[in-house]
Amino acid sequence: MVQVKDNDMRAEYDFTGGVRGKHYRAMQAGYTITVHKADGTTVVKDVVPQKGAVILEPDIRVYFPDSESVNRALRCLIPLLPQKYRAKAKKA
Repeated sequence: MVQVKDNDMRAEYDFTGGVRGKHYRAMQAGYTITVHKADGTTVVKDVVPQKGAVILEPDIRVYFPDSESVNRALRCLIPLLPQKYRAKAKKA
């Protein structure tokens, strides 16, 4: 087995022509998880993100592991927004 450092890619991996976010819309529409258990049973779960759900990219998730940390960071940014955007948010 070849050992690979965390930030190194193997030479055989070729992402030429790859499309970022290719499956994003499909994931937002919902997806099915199938778990095959050791006892032979299967569990199928349909997952549909709740309206207003925000999906974090993996590199962001490292810094914001839960809703509380995301909300805290965003509240710090609100005062930096132009006044017109803050006024719209209050109306909504």
